[in-house]
Amino acid sequence: MKRRTGTAAQESPETRNRHTGTAAQESSGVRNRRTGAAAREPLGVRQGSRRASAFLARRSLATHRRAWAAVIVATGAAAALIGAFAFVVGSLLVAAPPVQRYAGADAVVAADQKVSYTAKPWGSEPQTATAYLPERARLDRSVLAAVAGADGVAKAVADDSVPVSTGDGRPAVGRSWPSAVLTRYELAEGRAPRDASEVVLDGSLAAGGPAPGERVVLRADGTARTYTVSGIARTGHGGDAPPAVFFTEPRLTALAGHPGRIDAIGVVAEPGVSPNALRDAIGAVLPERSGVPGSDRGVRVLTGTERGEAEQVDALGGRGDQLALLGSIGGTVLMVALLVIASTLSQAIQQRSGELALLRAVGASPRQLRSAIGREAGRVSAVAALLGGVGAVPLGLAMRSLLTTETLPLPVPWWLPPAAALTGGLLVALLARPVAMLAARSITRLRPAAALGAATADEPSEPGRFRTVAGVVLAFAGISSAGVATTQSGQAAGAAASGAAMSLVIAVALLGPRISRIALGVLGRPIRRVGGVSGFLAERAASAHTRRLATAFTPIVLVVAFVCVQLASGPTMERASGHQASAALRADLVATGGGAGLPAGAARAVREAPGVAAATGVLRSAVVLADRQAGEPVLTRLPVLGVEARGLSGTLDPDVTAGDLDRLTGRDAVAVGADRAKSLDVGPGDRVALRLGDGTRVEPRVVAVYEHELGLGEFLFPREALAGHVSAARDQVVLIRTGDGDGADPAASVREALAPYGGGVTVRAATGDDVAIAPPVSDGDNAVIIIGVGVIGGFALLAVVSTLALITIGRRGEFRLLRMVGTGRRQLRRMLVLETGLVTFAGLVIGTAVAAVPLTAFAVSMAGTAPYLPPTHYGVIAGAVALAAAAGTLIPGAAGGRFVLGRRAG
Repeated sequence: MKRRTGTAAQESPETRNRHTGTAAQESSGVRNRRTGAAAREPLGVRQGSRRASAFLARRSLATHRRAWAAVIVATGAAAALIGAFAFVVGSLLVAAPPVQRYAGADAVVAADQKVSYTAKPWGSEPQTATAYLPERARLDRSVLAAVAGADGVAKAVADDSVPVSTGDGRPAVGRSWPSAVLTRYELAEGRAPRDASEVVLDGSLAAGGPAPGERVVLRADGTARTYTVSGIARTGHGGDAPPAVFFTEPRLTALAGHPGRIDAIGVVAEPGVSPNALRDAIGAVLPERSGVPGSDRGVRVLTGTERGEAEQVDALGGRGDQLALLGSIGGTVLMVALLVIASTLSQAIQQRSGELALLRAVGASPRQLRSAIGREAGRVSAVAALLGGVGAVPLGLAMRSLLTTETLPLPVPWWLPPAAALTGGLLVALLARPVAMLAARSITRLRPAAALGAATADEPSEPGRFRTVAGVVLAFAGISSAGVATTQSGQAAGAAASGAAMSLVIAVALLGPRISRIALGVLGRPIRRVGGVSGFLAERAASAHTRRLATAFTPIVLVVAFVCVQLASGPTMERASGHQASAALRADLVATGGGAGLPAGAARAVREAPGVAAATGVLRSAVVLADRQAGEPVLTRLPVLGVEARGLSGTLDPDVTAGDLDRLTGRDAVAVGADRAKSLDVGPGDRVALRLGDGTRVEPRVVAVYEHELGLGEFLFPREALAGHVSAARDQVVLIRTGDGDGADPAASVREALAPYGGGVTVRAATGDDVAIAPPVSDGDNAVIIIGVGVIGGFALLAVVSTLALITIGRRGEFRLLRMVGTGRRQLRRMLVLETGLVTFAGLVIGTAVAAVPLTAFAVSMAGTAPYLPPTHYGVIAGAVALAAAAGTLIPGAAGGRFVLGRRAG
């Protein structure tokens, strides 16, 4: 109380009057806002305050242009990244499969490819989850007659397809000749096929090959057969669709293997009938369901660009998966952008805390300071938003090029580039001003007398109480989320692990000063011993500015944690899956049939070959499981294998713990992985409700429970149970276990047995990859990995550079003082190198520890193993972080060398 009284007594009457007037004005403003009174500040006072704020903003921008340049780089990159994600998401939302096969059809009738599941979450209204089916859902052939009789229909054609390969192994699609009109094929030579021994070839297949009347070897089912080429067909429709082979309709129906069902119906309208009228007329005569026993699929009429959905049945399912992944990564992008913007703006304002305190001490009102800072941040964010918005378009185009595929090209409508640029720029512009004003709140709220002391005071060494409590809460939440992840599976485990990683990163940012003290306690003494005078200076500078040190390593922690989590998840699962698949494999040879696969007869032929003890055909498909996660309805697509029980023990050992795999026969049996059986609470003799790949509801009886589910999948079906519910019933591989064989070469015997199946068949040594349920990484998966790791990781590295550059630029006064007291240039440079090493090492260690928590939880819950990251990947991460840290610290230090390092200051 005495100090306060003494300070007030020392103030001049003019100062007291000014403070009293300011307080009166502020109190009046508060009263006016609370009571809604009409009293306002005089116009001249408001204009003067605005002019003062504008003057302070202009002078500050000119004085601190280097610091604001670093802020512009970081915030501009954030705007570009947010805008690029908006670009890609917008392009995906309007994407549709291209129309190639049905370019000549006015409408296509097909079964609905979506399945739904409705459940009532805890304390909420019923909700419905939907998922796309991985296999083609078919129509009953009786629907064809109903469509043909609709008003406005000139022609309705049943369309089926089968995979075909030529004698030299080239893939093609087998179709019926009547369906050629749907793609606008026309005969260029010869005539239409008349019987089962004749075919019409696509012009691309016939180029340089057989002419009408000549023979061609084709394999569509069973062994390869010789057909007579009756004609050559060509179409003006371009595209990258595989070439076609046209059979007679009866022959194609027999090859397809489902005579009572058809893939789709192509419709050609009568002249003058609009697409909408055609859709309504067909819809009026269609049955409510597809008519296939065991299926509740609805029937859709597709016109315009929707026709492509009937060609690529899983394209929209892949789009949904990509949108979900991008949405998850986009949430991380937004959090990273907020963290980077807040960090750089806070550091820029914190470096000016003494200047702001001095302005407050000499009479600047809190409103004037807040307005000045807001104006500065607004102008800086406007420039950053403009640059980021412009950069969002090329970055979005680059990301789009990684995601676009032949089955789902991503369009760029005219409105998308400006919308994406506006999204990123506007979001950054709206965030920057309040963040900057909030960062300066502690200074602008000081009384003038207190501000005078704050202008010369050191930065606070410890975070505030609220910041500490928030950091501890987030750290606890992150560890708790990691613990929850160990009890979950599938998407729930991944979501919990991602939430744990982000919570821990933000906790590190909030608790940074305290963590800095711990890091200095560990690394300070080694730095002093190794660095000599420079080490002493580096350690003392870091000890005096722990908040600055925390700001420096926070973006490094962000880079390391995010990139390690993204890069380690896939290898962890692949490694565990590969180990289990290799442990389950008993075969020593494998036969593959190229893109068309091998029919069921190939495995039977191989079994009869000399030197073969057992042979098992492997049919790949997927099922849809309806389940609940945290009470929410969830539909999960799970890859499965269809195998033959005969001789299975000689080629595969799933490590059965209950039941008997010899009973895996017929259409009413299934084997279940141990973890899935536990989650579903089923065992041998129980039934499990599933949907097969085409949406057919089944409830097979569990005949066995096995351990190697990560390698072989969570369900094993009899091959015959899946064959009628896949788009093409072809074995991807045939697993072969060889015996003694009286000295015969088993591989040669297998090749001889498979010779009638045409070219493209290969026989090689078997590996775990041949049976591993995890499919090979697709181009779409690689694209998402590149986007997640490359783009966001690059942005975070740029944040490292800009943050460290901003800190280095703010230390010019410190460097000048060190030069004035006799510090040499080499000592100062070595001090910067040691500080950079300290920041890099601390960031790498803390970031690795942050990543290890969610990764361990994810690996334990999903794979039952420790997380795995290839050493070369981690080496690249460490090298990139070290280079970014060096660039952010040493280059700005060298740039200021003519003032600081080049000669003695002062």
